[in-house]
Amino acid sequence: MSNTYLMQKILILLTAAAWISSCSFRESSSPTFVNIVPNPVSLIPGDDVVQWDETVSIHISNDNEKKLAGLLQQYLKEKNITGILSQTSGDQDKIFLAIGQLPDSLGNEGYQLSAGEDGVRILAASQAGLFYGIQTLMQLMPAQERSIPFVEIADYPRFPYRGLHLDVGRHIFSTDFVKKYIDLLARHKFNRFHWHLTEDQGWRIEIKKYPRLQEIGAFRNETVIGRASTRTRNETHEFDGQRYGGYYTTEEIREIVKYAADRYVTVIPEIELPGHAMAALAAYPNLGCTGGPYETATTWGIFPDVYCAGKEETFSFLEDVLDEVVTLFPSEYVHIGGDEVFNKYFKTSWENCPNCKKRMNQEGLRDPHELQSYFIRRIEKYLDSKGKQIIGWDEILEGGLAPHATVMSWRGEEGGIAAAKEGHDVIMTPEDWFYLDHAQDTTGTEPVLVRGYTPLQEVYAYDPVPEQLTEDEARHILGAQGNVWTEYMKTPEQVEYMTYPRACAISEVVWSPKRSRDYQNFIQRMQSHFQRLKAWDVNYAKHLEKEFAQH
Repeated sequence: MSNTYLMQKILILLTAAAWISSCSFRESSSPTFVNIVPNPVSLIPGDDVVQWDETVSIHISNDNEKKLAGLLQQYLKEKNITGILSQTSGDQDKIFLAIGQLPDSLGNEGYQLSAGEDGVRILAASQAGLFYGIQTLMQLMPAQERSIPFVEIADYPRFPYRGLHLDVGRHIFSTDFVKKYIDLLARHKFNRFHWHLTEDQGWRIEIKKYPRLQEIGAFRNETVIGRASTRTRNETHEFDGQRYGGYYTTEEIREIVKYAADRYVTVIPEIELPGHAMAALAAYPNLGCTGGPYETATTWGIFPDVYCAGKEETFSFLEDVLDEVVTLFPSEYVHIGGDEVFNKYFKTSWENCPNCKKRMNQEGLRDPHELQSYFIRRIEKYLDSKGKQIIGWDEILEGGLAPHATVMSWRGEEGGIAAAKEGHDVIMTPEDWFYLDHAQDTTGTEPVLVRGYTPLQEVYAYDPVPEQLTEDEARHILGAQGNVWTEYMKTPEQVEYMTYPRACAISEVVWSPKRSRDYQNFIQRMQSHFQRLKAWDVNYAKHLEKEFAQH
């Protein structure tokens, strides 16, 4: 490194540090001309704008910022602005990016943004923080304009885990759409993409050791028409008679994982076990308690079997599958499902299985709930040997929680509360607030739905930290996640319609300070944000835009 370059870098960081020390931060008041979603922690508006030409210089101090500058170039191109990278300081620099030391209060994902007479400066402690600063910068620019309001922002997330989920087991979506989905969640400062890859209705991940998963498990013979009951086996359904399915190759998965990582999003794979396994059992019937025959499910709801907990070949199969999964996903977590094995509407296969009864006797297990705990603990131990941690739906509490498991609480808050009190980490995703397959209005005009009604205001009002927890227990709440189950979402447009703008509300729940959340202020900012969603070609629920316009 040359002395000249070193002096330039020192000068850059000193200048940035001086700017930080001069800022007096206060809670964001979100003036009408600065409409950012999610709302920043601190925002001090100015009284002028930075006006840009068709060409803007992007200054970086070293190669650590080069990838982010490249993303910024892409974003600016959407505004018909050409961003020119520069590593030399000068009067023509309009955007300044730097990674340096920030106050500890801003954490690893925080950033500082200043827009004024000298252009725009973004300083962060990490590349992720710099990325979030860039997202804010792009939201500061009005649609079809090349101006940025004078502003000083200090910002950081409330929670470390900020997630959106997508079920591709019921309906599969192209890699292009999955990338778009990741783009949208990254623009809203989410940092986890929970990819639900296996289901009763379809196995969506290529496993090279078990090709029948792709040949048989990835396809179903037909799909139910209209709303299917999830509460009884006796209801008669009509089917479309069309074979349906598909899967993601290992190359496609690597491509998506990298695409997400470039946007500071971690992809968490979900491999469902011991239930929701009909697609796998159709491919390998020896893994079920009865031995089949089975078929990939054609409806949603109640199915006759799960993985057999009494057969060693079940665990050999799952360990082989997980061996391939962990090589594809660098995430610290693997989600293993664990839900609805003992839903009261299911036939408890394990109770009638001689192999499972033998296992229970050998292991001193009193009932099938403890057998499920044995199953989960055994999988956790195996994944632990691979350097991974498990996440499971809150049913994994039943029969005793695996030692290092993180609980995803979906059946209300009770599971999350219980897990946090036991000292386990928790991600809140309660169905009544954060399941985005529920209706958004009461007009009856929306597409076919599972059930429920979850308006935007209700989503926005939810707080992930239950009042029943002590301060120490509350530290185990890592964050929250919105879930998108696709039983009745056949197209990308339907997914976007059900997800947005409710995902915007969730982004604010997990990023912005609780004390500053205000629904009226949120819907005011959403007036501008709807224009961004249009520019991003999102098929959001436009009837909500009309409702907001009346406020």
